[in-house]
Amino acid sequence: MHAPPTQSPRSVSATRARDPFRVPGPRTEYVPGAPAASHYWPRLLPVLAALACVTRIPSFLRPLWNPDEGYLAVQARMLADGGALYETVVDRKPPLVPWLYEGAFALFGSGTLLPLKVLAVAAQLLTAVLLAALARRRWGDEAGRTAGVLHLLVSVGLNPEDAQAAGFEVFMLPCTAAAMWCADRRRWGAAGAAVAGAFLAKQTGGAVLLPVAWLLWREGCEGSRRTDLLRLGVGAAGPVLAAAVATDPSGFLFWTVTGSGAYASFTGSELHVLWRGLANAALLGAACAGILPPVVRVLRVARTGSADLWLWLAASAAAVLLGFHFFGHYYLQLMPPLALLGTAALQILPWERTVTAVLASAVSCGLFVAWGVLAPRPELAHAERLAEVVRARTAPDERVLFWGMHPEAYWLADRAPASRFLTAGLLTNYSGGRNGPQVGERYGVPGAWPVFRAELARRAPVVIVDDSRGKPFAPGRVASLGRVLREGYEPVGRVEGAVIYGRVGW
Repeated sequence: MHAPPTQSPRSVSATRARDPFRVPGPRTEYVPGAPAASHYWPRLLPVLAALACVTRIPSFLRPLWNPDEGYLAVQARMLADGGALYETVVDRKPPLVPWLYEGAFALFGSGTLLPLKVLAVAAQLLTAVLLAALARRRWGDEAGRTAGVLHLLVSVGLNPEDAQAAGFEVFMLPCTAAAMWCADRRRWGAAGAAVAGAFLAKQTGGAVLLPVAWLLWREGCEGSRRTDLLRLGVGAAGPVLAAAVATDPSGFLFWTVTGSGAYASFTGSELHVLWRGLANAALLGAACAGILPPVVRVLRVARTGSADLWLWLAASAAAVLLGFHFFGHYYLQLMPPLALLGTAALQILPWERTVTAVLASAVSCGLFVAWGVLAPRPELAHAERLAEVVRARTAPDERVLFWGMHPEAYWLADRAPASRFLTAGLLTNYSGGRNGPQVGERYGVPGAWPVFRAELARRAPVVIVDDSRGKPFAPGRVASLGRVLREGYEPVGRVEGAVIYGRVGW
């Protein structure tokens, strides 16, 4: 292990004694106070920044990439109009990213996601910088450069709608990397706060607490472990409790923890979900084509002493499995520990293997970027056409209801939703292609249907768009919505299988 500038030789010796299997970098010795050290970050940061921008070029070529971005955009507008999170504005996610969208809209307007796309580039850049700092501290300058570059190259290695979106996981990643960076430096209070930030971006981000706690147990002194554990606990719990108080404590608990039992079930469309999981794992494997062979080779001949990184990867893998949906963007959580493990393995292999790993990652990255630039987005085009029709049939102050899985249609149409439930998924448990037995009114979020019916009775939408297109949440299979359509609406048009209903006599 290479010591940071503030460590003394004595402290370095003590650290190595605690971790006899940590392997120092064999090629580049990091000497504190060396003249080149002052030029390290000024030279590396522009390279990482340029790489972060290039890899996310596709992000700027579409107004948005997936329904999560649309959901967040609509939520932000509702919050700006006086809505209350977990009361009149609801989702199964923590509040950090909705607040981020709300703040960006307040500063730059709500007509574009461009500021959020820029922030997503910054989030990936910050993640790469933190990983570079971790690797440099452990294995030297060259390892730091390798880790930062590898992360950015693999960071887009999924379906573009998952990798290029400014979604929850992208903003979670720098918090997870910061938690490990702080723990590596025994800053336990700050590490806890970073864990809280990861959790508040997305619940599964809290998985980084496991490797952080392991580092505390391994690195802490016998007499200070209780104090360190207290600092870690307060740092992690404080921001979460503050977020709960700032919103609605009972609503926060329900929507982020206890109210998603049916959603997290494995029942329904098992083969479809498993196929998606395998397909996204294969995409991730292709993205990591330069990383995985060195890791596998080193595992057979040596111990790298990176137990905390393996714990980080294992905890992240468990987070991907949680909920049994295997969406591609879930796999983003695996990329930072994979980049560091690849870097660790390359430190005890010949220099040529590092060159090969980076080149292979670059080629794979280029293919994924090209996919993002060239691939059509038919669902986005469909949502845009629906939005155009609804915008032409309604006034700006009239409310509408899109009955489907594309909340971005509200944002594209610039019309306020008639309900706090922005997708049919929340009301029927249809999510991620689940089309088995657990779809219908009885499987929706507990207590949602009485609220939904009351909202439609209080402020009936001028237009209802049935965008089910043969899926199991069609109004014919959802009695309450079917009754609303029969009693007060009539078909007025069709768009690619979606049926437009207008209020009778309006």
